[in-house]
Amino acid sequence: KNVILFPKIPEELKSNSADECYNPNGMIPDLIKMIKDEFKDVNVWTDIALDPYSDQGHDGMVGSTPDGDDGAAKILNDETIEQLCRQALCHARAGADVVAPSDMMDGRVIAIRNALDAHGFTDVSIVSYTAKYASAFYGPFRDALDSAPRESSMAPRNKKTYQMDPANSREALIETDLDVAEGADMLMVKPGMPYLDIIRLLSDNCSLPIAAYHVSGEYAMMKAAVQNGWLDEKEAVLETLLCFKRAGASCILTYYAKQAAMWMKEDNDKMYFE
Repeated sequence: KNVILFPKIPEELKSNSADECYNPNGMIPDLIKMIKDEFKDVNVWTDIALDPYSDQGHDGMVGSTPDGDDGAAKILNDETIEQLCRQALCHARAGADVVAPSDMMDGRVIAIRNALDAHGFTDVSIVSYTAKYASAFYGPFRDALDSAPRESSMAPRNKKTYQMDPANSREALIETDLDVAEGADMLMVKPGMPYLDIIRLLSDNCSLPIAAYHVSGEYAMMKAAVQNGWLDEKEAVLETLLCFKRAGASCILTYYAKQAAMWMKEDNDKMYFE
């Protein structure tokens, strides 16, 4: 039993440095404690990134000078990693079992691993978003969390300077080697269905378990098709999840998790009683 937590942060708590991300009395630490108190057998995963807490809408801190692409400011890699380590420690202290850095900063896995180990959290696992592509399929999630880049700031207009190019599959292998060497316990591919080839590529070239993230845009497309009567929801969803497994995923993150679990249990019960 696993859950992963993503916060919707009030605007007044957001800043470029995203300091709210490591507030010990913040939303995520409180939720972790509540879940752990009520459900002892549930593994709690947390997202490690600044974008829900950023007034710039980016996964990293934004510089103050227009020295990046197209006259925008740069994303500050090393300064961001310091904040991510504080965030991961905050979540570990609250009781998180797994931290999942989704930011795509260079070197963040080893920095988080060292920070956790130095503070005694050697059993807290790291699921790294190894191959997170600059995708058009994140729209519903970003709308819900208000975590898209802000047009009114000097920040880059998109996240392509640190997320991966959808045309590039070889970079996924480079990122895999780096994350394995830095101490990741599981690697994630995001999005899912459009990147089954990347799931297979990582599965064939790495001994670590591979997670697939069935993202909000994929979920929304299926829901829309079902509402229009174009798809049988149960059959389409279970086929989709089967495709992830066939491609090599050991773990699947999906907004259909509860419903899919119920469908599979019903099918298993039916087979047993028949």
